Amino acid sequence: MANIEQIAKGAIEPGCAKVDPILVASGVTRQFGGLKAVDVAHLEIPRGKITALIGPNGAGKTTLFNLLTGFDKPNTGTWNFAGKDLAGVAPHKVARMGMVRTFQLTKALSLLTVIDNMRLGAQDNPGEKFFAAFVRPLWANKEREITERADALLTRFKLDAKRDDYAAGLSGGQRKLLEMARALMSKPELVMLDEPMAGVNPALTQSLLEHIKGLKENGTTVLFVEHDMHMVRHISDWVVVMAEGKIVAEGPPADVMKNPAVIDAYLGAHANSDLGDVEIATKEGN
Repeated sequence: MANIEQIAKGAIEPGCAKVDPILVASGVTRQFGGLKAVDVAHLEIPRGKITALIGPNGAGKTTLFNLLTGFDKPNTGTWNFAGKDLAGVAPHKVARMGMVRTFQLTKALSLLTVIDNMRLGAQDNPGEKFFAAFVRPLWANKEREITERADALLTRFKLDAKRDDYAAGLSGGQRKLLEMARALMSKPELVMLDEPMAGVNPALTQSLLEHIKGLKENGTTVLFVEHDMHMVRHISDWVVVMAEGKIVAEGPPADVMKNPAVIDAYLGAHANSDLGDVEIATKEGN
């Protein structure tokens, strides 16, 4: 786990400056009618670390993801990735710049095979240009290179046995793995995972955890939304907490779980309990 000194500059408070941020957002707001879903004064995501974005349902986490990746437009605000301004940049261009995301509901193309889904995640294939597509020698080598990379990732994610199956035949957990693997086809600097554990069979949970840690080990920055506090404690270097659209706290996992503002925002009636204990109690009650 990373040291605080490697991540934050000075005092730890909502929106605190980071030593080497890869993503910086300021004054980002999104309003739906009379509801301000996102109201982020300042947020910095540390480079090369795993950052968890947590908060109660309706806190604005997915909406913030949508804004930062170009899937929605804010009412106000500026944000940049690796020093490049992203305001008004289309989602596909954001991905080409090295910032890719996954979704709560997976976006695998069901009527394509697993390997074809993977090929779609690659960039700079000359065969995607209209006239070049009719001249195979112009793109055959690149297609071969892309396929080799896709096969290596499918093996890494234990999906190689499903290579030629249609994506429609995959389980929910396997689709999550496919979407994560496909995101890596573009060789991103930052991967944003929206609830990667949602709907996943417990048997695949540990595999997903290891893959996310593997992203960091390969030099990729990870920002993920998650409600599973065990996962947050286990793999994150830094935690950012949202409530009612605002950043209310951030810091190392152990410290954030004890923060009164987090307990108040996240636990409500269980305010006198530890976050992990409440999660366990809730599961047992169900």
